[in-house]
Amino acid sequence: MERTFSHLDAQGNVTMVDVGDKIPSKRVAVAEAVVELAPATLELLKKSALPKGDVLACAKIGGIMAAKRASQLIPLCHSLNLSYADIRFEVRDMPPQVRIEAEARTVGNTGVEMEAIVAAQSAAAIIYDMCKAVQRDIVISRVRLLHKSGGKSREFNASELPA
Repeated sequence: MERTFSHLDAQGNVTMVDVGDKIPSKRVAVAEAVVELAPATLELLKKSALPKGDVLACAKIGGIMAAKRASQLIPLCHSLNLSYADIRFEVRDMPPQVRIEAEARTVGNTGVEMEAIVAAQSAAAIIYDMCKAVQRDIVISRVRLLHKSGGKSREFNASELPA
């Protein structure tokens, strides 16, 4: 079986995939990222006592904005009219971290996986930026797609990772 790449034409040139003939369907994607913090930094975050202000409010708004601009950041990513975007946080004491869940939805011809992933990564970067005054060795990890539905490839659900 010969493998073909969706973003290469017959001559091997990079091209944007034509999704014009695809049947529009409801598309949903959920991605995650984890921001690992020192216990003292996490306590400041929980108390809204960091020098730059409310970290999670800023990360939520910035993550949603990033989802809406994914096509401006990812080459060959289609520009989508999102019907919904959200960022959710789970603040964990042990280990000290913030787990980010980003969701994007649309009705269209192509999926919203990149929008969800870019949103999760951007929210994580914003948390880093808001906390870096008190901690520079923050780690951003586990960026991945958790769920996607809609379209020809149907549903995908990631398996659980060890804690």
